[in-house]
Amino acid sequence: MTEETSVVEAPASDETLMALPFVQQLVKQLRAQDIHGTWEGKTDLELLKPYIHTAEERRALPILGDPDPETLWHLEIFYNAIAVAIERETGQMVSPMMKMSHEGFGRMVLIAGRLVVVNKQLRDVHRFGFPSLAKLSDAGTKFLDEAVVMIRTYPDVAQYGA
Repeated sequence: MTEETSVVEAPASDETLMALPFVQQLVKQLRAQDIHGTWEGKTDLELLKPYIHTAEERRALPILGDPDPETLWHLEIFYNAIAVAIERETGQMVSPMMKMSHEGFGRMVLIAGRLVVVNKQLRDVHRFGFPSLAKLSDAGTKFLDEAVVMIRTYPDVAQYGA
Protein backbone atom coordinates (compact mmCIF):
# COMPACT_ATOMS: atom_id res chain seq x y z
CA MET A 1 0.00 0.00 0.00
CA THR A 2 1.33 3.41 -0.91
CA GLU A 3 0.80 6.43 1.18
CA GLU A 4 -0.16 9.61 -0.64
CA THR A 5 0.78 12.91 0.81
CA SER A 6 -0.59 16.19 -0.32
CA VAL A 7 1.49 19.30 -0.32
CA VAL A 8 -0.41 22.42 0.55
CA GLU A 9 1.32 25.59 -0.54
CA ALA A 10 1.35 28.37 2.00
CA PRO A 11 -0.04 31.66 0.75
CA ALA A 12 2.64 33.98 -0.54
CA SER A 13 3.72 36.69 1.85
CA ASP A 14 3.11 40.35 1.08
CA GLU A 15 6.88 40.76 0.59
CA THR A 16 6.93 37.99 -2.02
CA LEU A 17 3.92 39.44 -3.83
CA MET A 18 5.39 42.96 -3.77
CA ALA A 19 8.51 41.62 -5.53
CA LEU A 20 6.57 40.32 -8.56
CA PRO A 21 7.18 42.26 -11.81
CA PHE A 22 3.55 43.27 -12.27
CA VAL A 23 3.15 44.54 -8.70
CA GLN A 24 6.44 46.45 -8.90
CA GLN A 25 5.30 48.06 -12.13
CA LEU A 26 1.92 48.99 -10.64
CA VAL A 27 3.66 50.72 -7.74
CA LYS A 28 5.98 52.53 -10.19
CA GLN A 29 2.99 53.71 -12.22
CA LEU A 30 1.29 55.02 -9.09
CA ARG A 31 4.42 56.76 -7.82
CA ALA A 32 4.91 58.37 -11.25
CA GLN A 33 1.48 60.00 -10.86
CA ASP A 34 2.57 61.73 -7.63
CA ILE A 35 4.12 64.83 -9.18
CA HIS A 36 3.91 66.86 -5.95
CA GLY A 37 5.41 64.24 -3.61
CA THR A 38 2.22 63.80 -1.62
CA TRP A 39 2.70 60.03 -1.34
CA GLU A 40 6.44 59.98 -0.54
CA GLY A 41 5.72 58.94 3.04
CA LYS A 42 3.38 56.14 2.01
CA THR A 43 4.57 52.56 1.79
CA ASP A 44 4.06 50.63 -1.43
CA LEU A 45 1.37 48.56 0.27
CA GLU A 46 -0.49 51.74 1.30
CA LEU A 47 -0.39 52.94 -2.32
CA LEU A 48 -2.08 49.70 -3.40
CA LYS A 49 -4.91 50.02 -0.85
CA PRO A 50 -7.40 51.53 -3.37
CA TYR A 51 -7.16 48.24 -5.32
CA ILE A 52 -7.99 46.05 -2.33
CA HIS A 53 -11.55 45.91 -0.98
CA THR A 54 -13.04 43.58 1.58
CA ALA A 55 -16.42 42.06 0.79
CA GLU A 56 -18.06 44.61 3.09
CA GLU A 57 -16.27 47.52 1.40
CA ARG A 58 -17.34 46.25 -2.04
CA ARG A 59 -20.97 46.02 -0.96
CA ALA A 60 -20.82 49.59 0.37
CA LEU A 61 -19.69 50.98 -3.02
CA PRO A 62 -22.57 52.47 -5.03
CA ILE A 63 -23.31 50.90 -8.40
CA LEU A 64 -25.71 53.53 -9.69
CA GLY A 65 -24.62 56.60 -11.58
CA ASP A 66 -21.31 57.30 -13.26
CA PRO A 67 -18.24 55.43 -12.03
CA ASP A 68 -16.08 57.50 -9.74
CA PRO A 69 -13.29 59.24 -11.72
CA GLU A 70 -10.72 57.99 -9.20
CA THR A 71 -11.88 54.41 -9.76
CA LEU A 72 -11.53 54.86 -13.53
CA TRP A 73 -8.07 56.32 -12.96
CA HIS A 74 -7.04 53.29 -10.88
CA LEU A 75 -8.43 50.99 -13.56
CA GLU A 76 -6.35 52.74 -16.23
CA ILE A 77 -3.20 52.59 -14.11
CA PHE A 78 -3.77 48.86 -13.47
CA TYR A 79 -3.84 48.12 -17.21
CA ASN A 80 -1.02 50.60 -17.95
CA ALA A 81 1.13 48.69 -15.47
CA ILE A 82 0.34 45.46 -17.30
CA ALA A 83 1.23 47.11 -20.63
CA VAL A 84 4.59 48.39 -19.37
CA ALA A 85 5.39 45.04 -17.74
CA ILE A 86 4.66 43.34 -21.09
CA GLU A 87 6.95 45.83 -22.86
CA ARG A 88 9.76 45.16 -20.39
CA GLU A 89 9.40 41.41 -20.82
CA THR A 90 9.10 41.32 -24.61
CA GLY A 91 10.61 44.53 -25.95
CA GLN A 92 7.39 45.17 -27.90
CA MET A 93 5.53 48.45 -27.43
CA VAL A 94 2.03 47.90 -26.02
CA SER A 95 -0.81 50.42 -26.27
CA PRO A 96 -3.80 50.36 -23.90
CA MET A 97 -7.21 51.40 -25.22
CA MET A 98 -10.31 51.67 -23.08
CA LYS A 99 -13.90 52.36 -24.06
CA MET A 100 -16.23 52.91 -21.12
CA SER A 101 -19.92 53.80 -20.91
CA HIS A 102 -21.22 56.14 -18.25
CA GLU A 103 -22.85 53.12 -16.60
CA GLY A 104 -19.56 51.37 -15.81
CA PHE A 105 -19.50 48.86 -18.67
CA GLY A 106 -16.86 48.72 -21.36
CA ARG A 107 -13.77 47.07 -22.74
CA MET A 108 -10.05 47.33 -22.23
CA VAL A 109 -7.62 46.07 -24.84
CA LEU A 110 -3.85 46.06 -24.88
CA ILE A 111 -2.40 45.98 -28.38
CA ALA A 112 1.14 45.12 -29.52
CA GLY A 113 1.53 45.98 -33.19
CA ARG A 114 -1.52 44.41 -34.82
CA LEU A 115 -1.93 41.80 -32.07
CA VAL A 116 -4.50 42.16 -29.28
CA VAL A 117 -2.67 40.71 -26.29
CA VAL A 118 -5.29 41.52 -23.63
CA ASN A 119 -9.01 41.80 -24.30
CA LYS A 120 -11.05 42.36 -21.15
CA GLN A 121 -14.78 43.02 -21.01
CA LEU A 122 -15.39 45.38 -18.08
CA ARG A 123 -18.53 45.17 -16.00
CA ASP A 124 -19.52 46.83 -12.77
CA VAL A 125 -16.46 49.11 -12.85
CA HIS A 126 -17.91 50.97 -9.85
CA ARG A 127 -16.59 48.09 -7.72
CA PHE A 128 -13.22 47.58 -9.42
CA GLY A 129 -10.83 46.02 -6.98
CA PHE A 130 -9.61 42.78 -5.49
CA PRO A 131 -10.22 41.06 -2.14
CA SER A 132 -6.50 40.78 -1.35
CA LEU A 133 -3.02 41.67 -2.52
CA ALA A 134 -2.65 38.06 -3.66
CA LYS A 135 -5.73 38.33 -5.92
CA LEU A 136 -4.52 41.68 -7.31
CA SER A 137 -1.12 40.16 -8.02
CA ASP A 138 -2.63 37.01 -9.56
CA ALA A 139 -4.87 39.00 -11.91
CA GLY A 140 -2.11 41.27 -13.18
CA THR A 141 0.44 38.47 -13.45
CA LYS A 142 -2.04 36.29 -15.36
CA PHE A 143 -2.64 39.04 -17.93
CA LEU A 144 1.12 39.61 -18.18
CA ASP A 145 1.97 35.94 -18.65
CA GLU A 146 -0.76 35.34 -21.23
CA ALA A 147 0.26 38.42 -23.23
CA VAL A 148 3.94 37.43 -23.23
CA VAL A 149 3.05 33.95 -24.53
CA MET A 150 0.87 35.49 -27.24
CA ILE A 151 3.61 37.89 -28.37
CA ARG A 152 6.17 35.09 -28.44
CA THR A 153 3.75 32.87 -30.37
CA TYR A 154 2.97 35.55 -32.97
CA PRO A 155 6.06 37.81 -33.06
CA ASP A 156 5.49 38.96 -36.65
CA VAL A 157 2.00 40.25 -35.83
CA ALA A 158 3.21 41.95 -32.64
CA GLN A 159 5.91 43.94 -34.43
CA TYR A 160 5.16 47.56 -35.22
CA GLY A 161 5.51 48.50 -38.85
CA ALA A 162 5.11 44.88 -39.92
